[in-house]
Amino acid sequence: MEYIDWGDFQKVDIRVGTIVDVEDFPEARRPAYKLKVDFGQELGIKKSSAQITALYTKEELLGKQVLAVVNFPPKQIGPIISECLITGLHRPDGSVVLSTVDMELPNGARLA
Repeated sequence: MEYIDWGDFQKVDIRVGTIVDVEDFPEARRPAYKLKVDFGQELGIKKSSAQITALYTKEELLGKQVLAVVNFPPKQIGPIISECLITGLHRPDGSVVLSTVDMELPNGARLA
């Protein structure tokens, strides 16, 4: 394992945001959703895609708060430009469990 210092960690801007829109993403290579996440007044709404269809329905995702990296450069993913990386953890079967918070927070709160 390679160690990082505090300065390296501070470079990664991880914020909490609320999923406000979920659409199917049929053009994706693997099953995925197109998401819009509200990160509050400072950052606004950002688009992303996530391969989380195995564990989550569109209805379950609406209103869910998630943790995302918001300071990666935009990346073209098929027909959309992803503006943030929603974080999650892989289960042994390969499905992804979203990184969430256990209490509601203001959108845009930064991981400390």
